[in-house]
Amino acid sequence: MTYSIEGLSPDQFAPLFAMGDTELAAINARRVTVTTDRGFPCRISLEDAKAGEELILLHHTSHDVATPYRSAYAIYVRPGVAAARYRDELPPVFEGRALALRAFAGDGMLRTARLAGPGEADDAIRDLFADPGTSYIDAHNAAYGCFAARIERDEP
Repeated sequence: MTYSIEGLSPDQFAPLFAMGDTELAAINARRVTVTTDRGFPCRISLEDAKAGEELILLHHTSHDVATPYRSAYAIYVRPGVAAARYRDELPPVFEGRALALRAFAGDGMLRTARLAGPGEADDAIRDLFADPGTSYIDAHNAAYGCFAARIERDEP
């Protein structure tokens, strides 16, 4: 069993970077300048942005399902980056972070969940996918609760 992790598509966020601060505020988004090399994870590139880079902080529905488990929270995105893709390896934004891993069935209902400390995510992901009823896993940063990435079953 293998898995894949992809960053969000940059196309859906491209219009935000052309907006002024007033337009962004009208949709509850903000332009942010990164102040440190860690702590501003881009959900497109799945890397932390570097100090001085510009991001958009916005509300994002990460689990858009017609179940009680529909989920949304704030995320950061940056311009000019491609959607990352990782197969059987973890993206840089997972490194050194505790993650809440939520395993879902194909109908969007939660099957189980697990906390994974730094360095434990790969084993936890494989354990969750050992259940054939798990279709995908949503990873969230355990401390802040923000969506980190979707993990898909990727069997050859």
